[in-house]
Amino acid sequence: MEPQGWIAKAEPIAPPPDPIQLARVIRELLMALGEDPEREGLRRTPARVAKMLQEVLAGYWMDPVALINGAIFEVEDNDLVLVRDIEFYSMCEHHLLPFYGRVHVAYIPNGRIIGLSKIPRVVELFARRLQVQERMTRQIADFLEAVLHPQGVAVVVEAAHLCAMMRGVRKSHARMVTQALTGVFRTDPRHRSELLAHLRRPPEKII
Repeated sequence: MEPQGWIAKAEPIAPPPDPIQLARVIRELLMALGEDPEREGLRRTPARVAKMLQEVLAGYWMDPVALINGAIFEVEDNDLVLVRDIEFYSMCEHHLLPFYGRVHVAYIPNGRIIGLSKIPRVVELFARRLQVQERMTRQIADFLEAVLHPQGVAVVVEAAHLCAMMRGVRKSHARMVTQALTGVFRTDPRHRSELLAHLRRPPEKII
């Protein structure tokens, strides 16, 4: 499969940021807050935060071609594929506070499947950025749609947002649910019902 048709769904690959420049900015922020960046507890904080940002925002610098790594396989079976309860952590672009939760990804193949481990990696690709949940949900669905050309894709995201828990309305039990549906999941209620039946079932311990 030629990657050019779907690589744009992951947006252009940016070079990783300069950790020294990031640390300098964090040091200036500490000073703007009235802190002393030279005191013992903060002396290494700028470097630590710079390293942390490179990790939690790594989705900007992931190569989607290397991520898929050719793990697309031809199949004859076209039954539902569902990977549920994929943990994720992301960063709200409005307040730079985390939001986190679970992603459920389903698709109906159209002669082509993707390696199991690649679906959580696709979630990471879009979660590890400055995000809003609604856009992240749609990006995951659009990426898989473009890669697989399936009969349909469904992505459901359930998340808790610290920007609504530790500030603002301060509702610690509020959860946000978003979904993105394509193809038969949008047009055929039977496929939606099958998906919902699986998601309503509590996860069982396998081992």
